[in-house]
Parts: sequence; structure tokens; C-alpha cells
Amino acid sequence: MNGEATRLQKKLDAAAFQRPPDCPREFCVGLETGREELERLYRVEDALRNALAREEALLGQKDELIRHQDLMRREADHRLMNGLQMVSSLLSLQSREAQDVKTAEQLRIAANRVATIGSVHKRLHALDHVGTVELKQYLEKLCQDLAGVLPGGEQRLLAVEGVALEVPTAIGIPLGYIVSELVMNCTKYADSKIMVRLETKPGGHELSVSDDGPGYPEGFDPKQSKGLGMKIVFSLVHQIGGQAHYGPNCSGRGTCFTVRFALDHHIAPDGN
Repeated sequence: MNGEATRLQKKLDAAAFQRPPDCPREFCVGLETGREELERLYRVEDALRNALAREEALLGQKDELIRHQDLMRREADHRLMNGLQMVSSLLSLQSREAQDVKTAEQLRIAANRVATIGSVHKRLHALDHVGTVELKQYLEKLCQDLAGVLPGGEQRLLAVEGVALEVPTAIGIPLGYIVSELVMNCTKYADSKIMVRLETKPGGHELSVSDDGPGYPEGFDPKQSKGLGMKIVFSLVHQIGGQAHYGPNCSGRGTCFTVRFALDHHIAPDGN
């Protein structure tokens, strides 16, 4: 007899279903029916216990897989940061050893840009295990890092304006990536000031990135862009339950890309 049958028999024995010698037929039929029903319920109970045990085992495996993936991601980030630091150091060393002044300067600029890329990457992942973030301050620091890799470097004006706003990191991190992509996109077409602005409006909040460049070409629709950058932007806007609006800036020139979002939007763990 297996373990399940043994447990079931003990339960049935404990129920003490004994048929009296002078048991009336109706009573005995009812007694047997009750015994069969109790037997069925005990089998259901055992099946549910086994299913629960299997589910707990699967959940344990899932938690272990999540921990493993988190460890692998941390290790990958660590190796990336080490690699960027090594490349930056090698470029700096080459710039000091270069005989040609122009070559040395170009190597020094390249070293600084690689180091700044590392800073941007670190900034974007700094909130991975934090509950909330003050968004304006976070974007200011992020844009300071970005300024080091933009064409024109520190000479280009990249400013952050607006209100202080505490947001969940599940919204703050995607917004950080959105700003990074939009700022880098602005530098491809505009040599002028780039403005990042955070505002609170009735019914929600708005984060915009604008420039004073030539503006969108006639008939251009960012949603139809084949560029990876804009695909990432719209995907992240959808992830946080936001709305994207684009057109000229408030002065009627250049471009302005605005993301409208609310803080009460539920974001699933998988980002959907």
C-alpha cells in the first residue's frame, strides 16, 4: 500500500464507520454513502496537497532563476563598467604618448567620452533596487553625464527645468532612458540649446525634450521611424502607460517631444 492509500485508510478508520448488527437498510445505505463521500473528499484533499507541494517547488525554482538572472545581470554590468574603464585608461595613456598634438587631443576626447558613457550607464542603473526617486534631480545628474558625450561637449547647453517630483523607480528609469534617447536624437539635427522640462498638469505630469533646430521634416511621423532609438522611446512610453506628443516647440520652431504620464499606472513585473 502506498503512502497516499495508507494515509487515506487511517483517516477512514479514524472516522469509525461501523455498521451495527441490526442496522436498518436505509440507515446502512446512508452510512455507506457517507463513507464513500468522505473517502472521495480525503482523496481530493491529498490531491490538493500534492498539487500545492508541486506549486511551491516550482515557485522555489522560479525564485532561484530570478536570483540567478539578477546575479548574471550584475556580473555583466560589472564587466561592462570594468571594460569601459580599461578602454578609457588605454586611450588616455595613448594620448599622453602620442607625438602629434592633434592626435593626442582626439585620443583624450575619446577617453573622456568612453568614461562618460560608463557614467551614464551607471546612472541609469543606479535605481534598480530603490523604491522612488526625485525625478528632476535624477534627470539633472543624468544630463550632466550626457553632456560629456554630446557633440560639442560642455559647450553645448543642455538644461533641465521644472518642478520637483517624486516618482516610483518603475516610472523613473524608463523616463531616464527616454530622455537619453531624445537628447541624443536632438544632437543629430540641432546645434542649439536642448531643454528638458518637467511639469505637473491637471490629470498628470509632462516630461518634454525640445530644441531650436530645423524641426521635423514635413510629413515626418516619429511613430513610423525605422530608427531603433524612436522604437525604444515609444516602447517605453507604452510601458509606463504614457502618451507621446510631438511637434514644434513653444516658440513654433525646432522640435518638442512630450511624454504625458500618471503616477498611479500599474506596471507589471515584466514591464507590460
